[in-house]
Formats: sequence, C-alpha cells, structure tokens
Amino acid sequence: MRIRYWVLILLVLSVISLFVGVINISVNDLFNLTDAQKQTILISRIPRLITILIAGASLSISGLIMQKLSQNPFVSPTTAGTMESARLGILIAILLFAGASPIIKMALAFIFALLGTFIFMKILHHIRYKDAIFVPLIGLMFGGIIGSISTFIAYKYDLIQNLSSWLIGDFSMVMSGRYELIYISIPLMIVAYLYAHQFSIAGMGQDFAKNLGLKYKQIMNIGLAIVAMITASVILTVGMIPFLGLIVPNIVSLYMGDNIRTTLPYTAILGAIVVLVCDVVGRLVIYPYEIPISVMIGIIGSAIFIWLLFKKAAAA
Repeated sequence: MRIRYWVLILLVLSVISLFVGVINISVNDLFNLTDAQKQTILISRIPRLITILIAGASLSISGLIMQKLSQNPFVSPTTAGTMESARLGILIAILLFAGASPIIKMALAFIFALLGTFIFMKILHHIRYKDAIFVPLIGLMFGGIIGSISTFIAYKYDLIQNLSSWLIGDFSMVMSGRYELIYISIPLMIVAYLYAHQFSIAGMGQDFAKNLGLKYKQIMNIGLAIVAMITASVILTVGMIPFLGLIVPNIVSLYMGDNIRTTLPYTAILGAIVVLVCDVVGRLVIYPYEIPISVMIGIIGSAIFIWLLFKKAAAA
C-alpha cells in the first residue's frame, strides 16, 4: 500500500477522534459551536489528538531503532527496561525535588532511561547466545528488576500513588498546558530519519560498520539517546504504553523489508494509526467511561508479541 493511502487512513481516523467523547460534537456543530464545545475541542480534543499522533509515531520509531542497533526484532523500550528506567527517574525526581518541575522530571527520566538502556545493551553484549526469543526475555527480567526497585522506593516513601500515575498510559488527562513536552519527540524523529542509513549499517555489526568507516559507538550513542528522550517525554505526558515499539516495526518489516530509511515513515504512520484506533475503541467500549490506552495496547500488543515469538520459533 502506498504511503498516501496510509496518510489518508490516518487523517480519517484523526477526524473521527475529534468527534468521539462524552460531550457530543457533530460535524454540523462545527459551524455553530457553543462556548463549551469550543473549549472541549481546543483545550482537550486537539491536544489529545496531537499527543496520540506523536506518541504513536515516536515510540514506534524508537522500537525500530532499538531493533536495528541490537540486531534483534523483539527488542524495544518495553523489552529492554527503558520504560521502567524512565519511570524510576521520575520517581527519584519526585523524591529528591519536592514539587519538581516537568523539566527536572524530564531530565532525570532521560538520564535514567539512557542509563538503563545502556546497561541492557551491555548485558546483551555479554550474552553468549543471542537468540531472538531469549534476548527480549532477558530484557523483560531486567525491566522487572528495575520495576521492583521503583515499587520498593515508592512504598518506603509513600509514593505508590505517584508511581501508579506513570504506570498506566492514559490520554484522558491530556489537555492544553499539560502535553507540550511531547513536542520534543518531533525533532528527534527527524534526526532518526537523517541517521537512518547509519543505524542500518550499525545494525550489521561493529566490525562490518567500522570497515565501512562508520563511527560505530557514536551512532550507537545517538540512537540510544533518541530512544531514551522519546521514551521519557511520552511517559511524562501520557504514561507507559507497552509493546507499541515492538509490534509496529515487526508488522511493517514483514511486508516492506528491513531497510530502515524506507520503513521508518511507514512505521511512524502505522504506530499513530494503531494508537488512534485503540484510543477510539477504548472510548466507545464502555462509553461514557474509557479504557486506558495502556490496557488496550497491552492486550493487543502482548497477543501479537506471542504470535511473533511463535512465528519466529517456527521459522527457526
């Protein structure tokens, strides 16, 4: 399918998203909006839509970068401890700096996410058998350890409610003035596209990359920094969205191959589409209440993850 059709699907879903919610707004109302309807669109639904699009696209690109750099199709911010590390950074910011500003939270979330990802990559480097199925299981265990540390600290200092707020991804609280940090992901996605060719070469291995004159460690650091910053910005704005960076790049690669420069735009668009669909469905299933996005994508993503694992095992 050509990219213009993907964009058309994304636009249609975006329009539908604007008209789904507790406050009823129809297409005809656009020409005669009440004050309440104007505020709903400007303060809530447009910021929510922007956040959905950026979060879906950027997390999917993060997963694609991690899969290339780790040479494993099942590595992503969910299966490498990146999300759990960012959440630990936010918790430390709350603990050390009472009433910490979003910038401080962002800085510590980025530092911890980057550190956690580096540690995982070091563990990966020392694993003797880099099996496609074994590696993400190691990452899930590593993330579980970090999550347990976060839970211990949260219980010890009575911050468990603060921790829970970053655990569940939810777009219902996104509104004007509380989502702007997500814009950091836009230039990072552009940088990821500019370095796409270098990431592809780095994904072929250190020796191969150096033989081609690539500064391997520098490219690895750039890629992991992009992943850490995107993960931190999304968690601070929305909360944790599991499995998105794992399933979307794999679905795209099944049909379009592994050239990251070619697949990156499709990965971004499909990631936004998946989050949009899950968000709209989550708002309609138990209307007027809604199911958090982390639950919707967690159910779908975990099922697809298991399917991909069995598919890989069968192919082996």
